Amino acid sequence: MRALRSVLTTRGMAFFLSGILLFLAGVVLGFRDITRFGVLLVALPLISSVLVRTRKTRMRIERHTHPERISVGQDAHVTLSFENVSTSTTPLFLAEERLDYVLGDRPRFVVGRIPPGRVRAIDYAVRSHLRGRHHLGPLGVQVQDPFGLANRHAVLPGTAELVVLPAVHPLSSNRQPSAGVGSEGEQAHLIALHGEDDVTIREYRDGDDLRRIHWPATARTGDLMVRQEDRPAQRRAVVLLDPRPSAHGGSGASSSFEWAVTAAASVAVHLCESGYAVHLVCAETVETTRAAETMTADEILDVLAVAAPRDDTGEDEILRAAQALAAAGGFLVAIVGTHGRDVTSRVASLRRPGTTGLALVLEARTFGPTDADEAEPHVDSLRLAGWRAVAVQRDEDVAHAWAVLTAATVGGSR
Repeated sequence: MRALRSVLTTRGMAFFLSGILLFLAGVVLGFRDITRFGVLLVALPLISSVLVRTRKTRMRIERHTHPERISVGQDAHVTLSFENVSTSTTPLFLAEERLDYVLGDRPRFVVGRIPPGRVRAIDYAVRSHLRGRHHLGPLGVQVQDPFGLANRHAVLPGTAELVVLPAVHPLSSNRQPSAGVGSEGEQAHLIALHGEDDVTIREYRDGDDLRRIHWPATARTGDLMVRQEDRPAQRRAVVLLDPRPSAHGGSGASSSFEWAVTAAASVAVHLCESGYAVHLVCAETVETTRAAETMTADEILDVLAVAAPRDDTGEDEILRAAQALAAAGGFLVAIVGTHGRDVTSRVASLRRPGTTGLALVLEARTFGPTDADEAEPHVDSLRLAGWRAVAVQRDEDVAHAWAVLTAATVGGSR
């Protein structure tokens, strides 16, 4: 009886039970016509269930998404193609696309009959408020007989993947945070492409080596001027993302870790567009040894799309990777939580004399329950080590935090 219920619709069960009652009533009362009608009502859903079960068609499902990579809050359009690869026409059926819950409600649609060898396409849109790699499919289908008495459920294999990238906020560039390339480490983190040195004079910028001050030009202009060896080159920048769960607060899209990922993505893209050779140091790049490689903006966003708080790649490995890059010179940006003053001290030690270090310190307690410390002592430690550092609250916009940070003076809040 349970197996029959799984096949028959509500209408089919009503026919079946009514037929049994009429059959029994006809037998008891001796009315043959009622008995025959009862047999008919019982037979119809049974025959329908057999037909639905035995009639099978084969279909090939393909999914195409446009675009294949989207940002949080952006729509992606999915084209679902049904190709009938059997020798008979498919029946009318109801289809439901199974999606990861973050992509919204499951789309449902009625698919008409498809002749052999023909293709029918259906479009739908998805949107995610969470970054990551999300699955589209498999497809669930429900086939009914023409009378709506019986149905059959099946799952058609095949899935596709949609990459949802972290949001990228446009950042102000009114003051390049590390236009000067540093001290004696300058040659190490300028990646020369070709050509001979071409010495020019320019204005002094934060982080420039004082030994490069050009005194005659300074006396002539009244402003500090420095020598610069111009060459086709890229300045190096290191973006450090703190993955420790204990250093973050909150959960889901409103957590401090999600804010940190969005900030890292925005800063990295901004630096790539500003001509920097960017290294991303996080648990994922350290684990795959990609931290030592310069990455494009698209590559960085792909990594950050799947970044997650984790302890298995500890702070020791991450800080060692950052230290190896910082030792060669370069501009540092750290997005860090607040758990353990010793870790903050190690981050502070990454900055080399003559180079610029910027730190966004997350006030994790404003994002949700956490064991993290208050941010201010960590901010003070970084400032004492020559960093520009600011504390970030839950509702603070990434672009605003960056503007405050780049306007800050070394050792102060602004």
